[in-house]
Amino acid sequence: MDILVLYYSRTGATRLLAEAVAQGIDQVDSAHARLRTVPAVAAVVETAAPPVPADGAPFVELQDLHECGGLALGSPTRFGNMAAPLKHFIDSTSSQWLSGALVGKPAAVFTSTTSMHGGQESTLLSMMLPLLHQGMLVLGIPYTEPDLTTTTSGGTPYGASHVAPHGNVARLTDEERRLAIALGARLAHAALRLAAR
Repeated sequence: MDILVLYYSRTGATRLLAEAVAQGIDQVDSAHARLRTVPAVAAVVETAAPPVPADGAPFVELQDLHECGGLALGSPTRFGNMAAPLKHFIDSTSSQWLSGALVGKPAAVFTSTTSMHGGQESTLLSMMLPLLHQGMLVLGIPYTEPDLTTTTSGGTPYGASHVAPHGNVARLTDEERRLAIALGARLAHAALRLAAR
């Protein structure tokens, strides 16, 4: 079963989280992570984005939503909300909403900020809203994950997170990585259980 890991990353920090979530998915038998990203958006577009990114995951297509057994959605924080490129893609999913393509599928969210109190939790919560409208079953990280109560960097019960101070090289802490992997594995297990019903 393919689990879609869909993210936007400008500096690479959210991409690192996406890769860790994907690692957790791939650790579960019969589950496979499908990494996808979205192109940047601008107020004025002079040239079209290339059909294939120069590096990293391919751009998402609406068909990826139909084919996935679950969805992990990730974005850097922009003033306590998801980044515009990811929101732009989500706004294009009306046909999936109308057809119920995502109803009953599990979902999870993850984010990265430049400061500890930079809006991680509000971003994660705001990213859940369109998933709930799509009829998805939203998962978080339970406190049975020991890193959730000991981390001094990223990690919340709402989803995986990362603190990437401005100007520093993007690198996950051990706790952030373990929590993202745990989230991916939890999402994969849920998707497989739901599909077996």
